[in-house]
Amino acid sequence: MTATSTAAHPLIITAWSAVSPFGIGRAAFASGMRDRRTTLAPVGPDYADMPRPDACLVPGFDTRKVLGRKGTRSMDRVTGLTVTAVGALLGESDRNQRVGTGEGAAFALGTTTGSAQSMMDFTRDSLTGEQPYFVDPAQFPNTVMNCASGQSAIWYQLKGPNTTIAGGRSAGLHALNYARRLLTSGHADSVLCGCAEEFSPARAWLEHHSADPDTEPAPPLGEGSAMLLIEPARGDDQPVLAEILAVELGVALGGNVRPALASCLRRALAQAEVSADEVTVVATSGSTNPAGADERAALDETLGAHSAVRLTPHELIGDTGAAAAGFQLAALLAHAETHATETAGRIGLVTAVDRTGSVGCALLRLR
Repeated sequence: MTATSTAAHPLIITAWSAVSPFGIGRAAFASGMRDRRTTLAPVGPDYADMPRPDACLVPGFDTRKVLGRKGTRSMDRVTGLTVTAVGALLGESDRNQRVGTGEGAAFALGTTTGSAQSMMDFTRDSLTGEQPYFVDPAQFPNTVMNCASGQSAIWYQLKGPNTTIAGGRSAGLHALNYARRLLTSGHADSVLCGCAEEFSPARAWLEHHSADPDTEPAPPLGEGSAMLLIEPARGDDQPVLAEILAVELGVALGGNVRPALASCLRRALAQAEVSADEVTVVATSGSTNPAGADERAALDETLGAHSAVRLTPHELIGDTGAAAAGFQLAALLAHAETHATETAGRIGLVTAVDRTGSVGCALLRLR
């Protein structure tokens, strides 16, 4: 495939899946969103001495039980969640398996640090052991942020470009934008695009100490991985779920989230050649911090008085960190499937903000 021939085709989402606090698989996530089922529950005795006693965990998730014992002895939780999500998408159909694997299949994964727990555990062992080098070498791969994407490629024969992108709560949009670049430049025939986040004591305490208690009510933490299959439109047997019209990213300097996000929204609408009143569904980060308030203000400023359905998956599955934007995309696609007659051909919008200043949005034409 050449860069010219790829760029001539619109980019479409042909499949998606998720491992979420609703359970494993696309159907579990879609039904959980449809029924607005809460997932908050006590974390149990496995997580002692935590900032808060509850969280939104993937129910009963154990990497070795889900994926088997072979090749999982040293696999950490975020890697297990990612590999499971990729497997859930590829396992949905023979077509997904055929298109999503092999030489032309790329992988783009959004994250923040990978596994904070693995990094801290490995560092602690080097400091508390009899010698600094008395550490378990099998645990070292878990300390780098591309461990999950590398393991996914090994497990499922993803032989194309493999990239991990750090972006906090907007990481899913960064991965989506990178997937677009791979496809339009002809470096891949298809891209598995997703993001992942784990729940762990390390992450819980990092979030607890990073938040401003005066301005940021601490939401319950969630975890999981959302995954999309993206291809150029070719008009064969492709099951088109949505067309990617625009992805815009920005940085809010000095904490000025509202103008930065509003600028992204205006650029995306202009690039997609659609008007604000064509936006039917909006999936927001729904953050309770000042950045979340600025996100809502930017949407009000850009969309005006036009009324659109607002989806806020965080209310049901918690703060999923680096996986947040991916779950927002999944929520948008799940909503389109449930309300196909109302949303077919309409425009869906995803917005993302992070306390570090990363902002972004994506526009999709729903099918």
